Order: sequence, then structure tokens, then C-alpha cells
Amino acid sequence: MGLSLVQGRALMGLAAPAVAVEAHLANGLPAFTLVGLADVEVKEARERVRSALLNSGLQFPHNQRITVNLAPADLPKDSGRFDLPIALGILAASGQIDGRELAGWEFAGELSLSGELRPVRGALATAAALHAAQTKDAARVRLVLPPGSAEEAALAPGIDVYRARHLLDVVAQFLPDGAPPPASDAASGWAKLAGATPAAAPQYPDLADVKGQAAAKRALEIAAAGGHSLLMSGPPGTGKSMLAQRFAGLLPPMSAPDALQSAAIASLAGRFSLAQWGLRPTCAPHHSASAVALVGGGSPPRPGEISLAHNGVLFLDELPEFPRAALEALREPLESGHITISRAAQRAEFPARFQLIAAMNPCPCGHLGDARHACRCTPDQIARYQGKLSGPLLDRIDLHVEVPALPAAELLAAPPGESSAAIRARCAAACQRALARQGMPNQYLAGQALDEYLHLQPEAARFAQTAAERLGWSARATHRALKVARTIADLAGSATVAAAHVAEAVQYRRALGAAAARH
Repeated sequence: MGLSLVQGRALMGLAAPAVAVEAHLANGLPAFTLVGLADVEVKEARERVRSALLNSGLQFPHNQRITVNLAPADLPKDSGRFDLPIALGILAASGQIDGRELAGWEFAGELSLSGELRPVRGALATAAALHAAQTKDAARVRLVLPPGSAEEAALAPGIDVYRARHLLDVVAQFLPDGAPPPASDAASGWAKLAGATPAAAPQYPDLADVKGQAAAKRALEIAAAGGHSLLMSGPPGTGKSMLAQRFAGLLPPMSAPDALQSAAIASLAGRFSLAQWGLRPTCAPHHSASAVALVGGGSPPRPGEISLAHNGVLFLDELPEFPRAALEALREPLESGHITISRAAQRAEFPARFQLIAAMNPCPCGHLGDARHACRCTPDQIARYQGKLSGPLLDRIDLHVEVPALPAAELLAAPPGESSAAIRARCAAACQRALARQGMPNQYLAGQALDEYLHLQPEAARFAQTAAERLGWSARATHRALKVARTIADLAGSATVAAAHVAEAVQYRRALGAAAARH
């Protein structure tokens, strides 16, 4: 009769709570029982572990009753990440490895039937959680992961990460004294990884590829400098998607903590690769995406597109075609910068500080305001189409800009535009001014902070009041226009917000209404 304990971790949002894998061998009818609120893929580990042990030349205790407990019992466990801890627990309980040597180690990995280790989802999130726990307890823990997952986890600071390609690579490290090493045809895949981050600078598409559209480029620059959201409206084929796909290249470089957090969220969804380190994400879900796909959900909760776009860009093309429930679900994250997903037995919180870049046609046929094509839509159809976007949602989008169709002669003769690098330098300088003044981008100014750091000139205040009254703005829309004006002043290097800055900000909240008025 034997008992062993192996440490692993589950995934619960961005948290990775510790899980103790207890294995017990006893006399009785042969059985393999797995308990501890395990999901289907975890229960299937019984067959994977059995085959992996046998095909690796190790002994599987067929004639004993095997009980594996994943504690705590009320914590949901999913994925194949527990295959390796379960296999090691059985080997330790049967005396094939020294269970005492497993103390201070944590394991995660999915087993193939031959014993090869396969990558697991959320390796970087696991390593980040382990680093946080290690900081509190001051106890050094070593983490063993499969290839692919180990390189990912090594990006987290202060973690000892070991890579193992095969189950036998791990077994060889914990053999009892005097035991011969297991026979293996493959070279050892065991290695300790250095925690180095990729040195290559992130590469983005260049805004110089887009010819013309000076007004839209100016709006993108303002959005990047202040962290504002942007809605582009215009006929099909005018460059809205090209502009949006190049927006991330205008944002300031990510700091190491921000890059680590974005990478950890991508790791939870299985989307992270080392080539993406430091690259601001641009998520562009199809317009058929549901509310759950956008904000996250499931059991256990997983991040949605808004969290995967954290510290980056969420691009919603054909905005009115998205389901109304999905669009309305964006309202709270746009304000708060995070999303809390609550289910009957679980609750998870994900960061969601993304910049929303949306694009839409001005009418169902798309040609409203296009001098080259006559619009076939009636005023009622136009109103119904634009009415798919609720007032509260539009209020939360800071900049509304038209992207008109360019004549062919102007398009072909236009020289290359300004490069993303030059615009990014101006945006970074404006962002630094805001951070030095108030410690946050202008987008997040609210309440007393807005009053304290706006520095509105008297004539600018009168102009803003008149514009808000005549255009029927809500208090939220007024405050957002003032924050845009603050960003425009930062781009100009001005310590105060002048009437000219407010006037430009006002123009960025009139695109939809102006297009409809010209019909």
C-alpha cells in the first residue's frame, strides 16, 4: 500500500490555484478512480496515463486499486494538464520514483500514449501566478513543463522552469538511490531554461500604406495619444479596415509588466507564441460573434475578445451587423477597463483595457455621401440602420470620423503618407505629457481628476458649453469631448486647452449625424 503527493495547478481565470494530486494504491479489486471535481478531459487521463506508463517501459499497478484525488475537491479542474502529475503520483506510490524528492516541484503536461509530453494551455498564466505565490511565501518552487509551454513560462520573472520532452525525462530526475535509469531510445529532453525575453522589436503594418484620408489619420493619432475609442464611417472600400489594422503601430511600446499580462491572457486562450512578445494585440472578431465570444464566459470562465485585446486594439468591422446584445455588453468594459464573469459556482475577473476601433457603412447600401454612387436607401432605412447602435454605446465612443471615397485620380497620384514611426513618436510624447501631469492617459480622467487636470481656458469652456447645448450632448459625451480636447492640446504641446482644441474635438462627434443630414 502506497501514498504519494504531487503538486500541480488549475486555471481559474488569470489565477492558477494550487492543486494537490494525491495517489493511493491499495489491495482490492483492480480499479482506477479519479475524484476531485474533474472535467471530462481530466477523467480521460486514466487511459492516457495507463498507456503512457506501459509504452515507456514503466510498471502500471494493474492488480491494485488506484485512487487519485485532486484537492481541493470543490475547485473545478479541466484540460489535460494533470496527466503528468497523475502519472508521477502513481509512480511514486508504487515506489518506482522517490516521492520525497518531488517536494518543491510543480508539474503540468498532457501525455501522449507513447509518453511524449504535449503543450498545455495557460503556461504563462501558471508561471505568473506561481511567481506571485513565491513572492508571498519566499519559497522557491521549480516548474516542469512540456516543450512549447516551458519556453512560454520562462518569460515570467523569477521562476525556475524546466523543460521535459518525455515522461522518462522527468522520471530520470527522481529515481530512488541506486535504481538504474529507465531505458530510452531518445536523447534526454530535460533542460533548465533561462528566463530571457525575445529581443526583436515588434513589427506592425505601416500607416504610410494608406494614401490620402488625412482626417481619419489625424483621428487615429489622437486616439493613440490619449487612449480614446474611434468609430469610422464611410462607403465600402475607402480604407477603414486598412486604417484600423495599422492603428496598433501608433501606440507607445508596451512595458514589460503589460507585455507579460497580455501574453498571460493570450496563453489562457492558447493563442500566444514567442514571436508575439511585446506586440500589442489586434483582435478582429467576425460580426456574427456572440456576447459570450466578446466578453468571455464558459465553465470554468475563459477570456473573451475584449480581454484578449487587453493593452491592444479591438477592431469591430461592420459594427451595426453585430448582435445588439454583444454590442451592449461592451458598455461596462469600455468604462471600467475590466470584466467580471459570474457563474453559479465560479467567478473570474479579467482585465479589458482595450482601445475600440469600429468601422461601419453609413447606410445599408453603403453609398450615403458617396459622390460616385447614388444612395438607394430611404431616410427610414438609414435611421433604422444607424439606430442599431444605441445612444449609450455611441456616447462611450470618443471619436466619430468620416472616411470618404477618394477620386481615382487623387488616389493614384497621392504620395506615400507619413510613416507609423513618425506618428508614434508624437503619440508617445503626448502620452508622456499626460502621464507626467496626471499619472494616467487622458481617456481615464474622471470626476475631480478631470476638473483638476483639464486646464480649460475660459473661452474654451464657453465654446464647449455652447456646443453641448446645441448638439444635445449628454454629460458623458461632453466629458469625453473635453478629454479628446485635452489630448489634442497635448499633441500640440499646450499646457492649457484652448477653444481651437475644443472645436476640433467637437468635429469628431458629428460624423453620423452630418452624413444623414446630407442625404
